[in-house]
Amino acid sequence: MKIGLYFGTFNPIHVGHLTIANHLAEHSNLEQVWFVVTPLSPFKKKSSLLDNHQRLEMVYRATKDYNKLRPSDIEFSLPEPNYTIDTLTYLLEKFPEHEFALIMGEDNLKSFHKWKNYELILENHSIHVYPRISEGKTETQLDEHPKIHHIDAPIMEISSTFIRKSIKNGKNIRPLLPEHVWEYVDEMNFYK
Repeated sequence: MKIGLYFGTFNPIHVGHLTIANHLAEHSNLEQVWFVVTPLSPFKKKSSLLDNHQRLEMVYRATKDYNKLRPSDIEFSLPEPNYTIDTLTYLLEKFPEHEFALIMGEDNLKSFHKWKNYELILENHSIHVYPRISEGKTETQLDEHPKIHHIDAPIMEISSTFIRKSIKNGKNIRPLLPEHVWEYVDEMNFYK
């Protein structure tokens, strides 16, 4: 089975994440998309993150009605900080019957050459890149790489940071979250 890995802190997961993942599951060669909930990104501060299992619960609630989308806690048991190459190596050992591809935004592709062992990732995995609005199209040396696939997915400019700040400021952001996630965030008083 060909599985797309959508890495993120998902703090919280929102309709933009779901829209992109579902688009890839329905309109690409990926048969499933796994939301890999990252406990600690080498590029993010840990202090603003909800507990790992609370974020996993939000992803579970967001994806439970979609048979091609799955939550994954695979990185919870791996050494921190979590590097993509280490997670991929572990997944290939654990699920040798699957083929794994990465899903990332255009903005991440620009810095992909700085990732640990990025050449090895490209050698063994394809990368599905979804569009982002940014300061014009920035060409990278990787744009023409045969393993890089630019996907014509909807452009979703919703950020988890914006959602957290809005909740803290008492704004109604309910339309930006899947219904089950909104109920959980509201019930638990997250981000207030």
